[in-house]
Amino acid sequence: MRPPLVLVHGLLDTPEVFRSLRRHLDGRRPDLLIPALPMRFGLTPVREAALHLQQQIEAVAQGAGPLDVLGFSMGGVIARSWIQQLGGQRRVRRFISLGSPQQGTWTAQPWPRHVFRGLADLRCGSALLQELNSDLEGLRGVECHSFYSALDLAVLPGWRAVLPVGTARELPVATHPQLLRDPAALRPLAQELLRI
Repeated sequence: MRPPLVLVHGLLDTPEVFRSLRRHLDGRRPDLLIPALPMRFGLTPVREAALHLQQQIEAVAQGAGPLDVLGFSMGGVIARSWIQQLGGQRRVRRFISLGSPQQGTWTAQPWPRHVFRGLADLRCGSALLQELNSDLEGLRGVECHSFYSALDLAVLPGWRAVLPVGTARELPVATHPQLLRDPAALRPLAQELLRI
């Protein structure tokens, strides 16, 4: 039996962004948790959003049972922060990072840190990403997979959307939104999510 699946949306998204993926799963992952996180257009720091994620998971999926987690875009960094820094690794069996700037993105560079603290957390070389990448102990025992588009303009360059551990797979789509809309991306994602 598969554990509950947590889907974490990105910066300008709502839980509705996973509608096409849910159709591809066709009810075969019935225990879904898709929290709505307060990103506030990038004003909310990643750690604060990770705390909101933790609270929503604990409210719905209490206990010590395992979870699978998929984080899309900024949601992947938020999920990773929860896993590595807030004890989520004790609950997570499999973590899938989808188009998430795990190594930072050049598109976040211009945003002023004192205002857009969440976006600034996604900068190449940000303090948060350096901290996450310098101590990978929090990912030990978690099965990690990265899916990305080489042509992604939200995570620029696209290869920066890869975790420092686990497998990486390039998806044959041209844009960031297509990662959750195009069948060429949804098929392999659903296949991974349906693997026992």
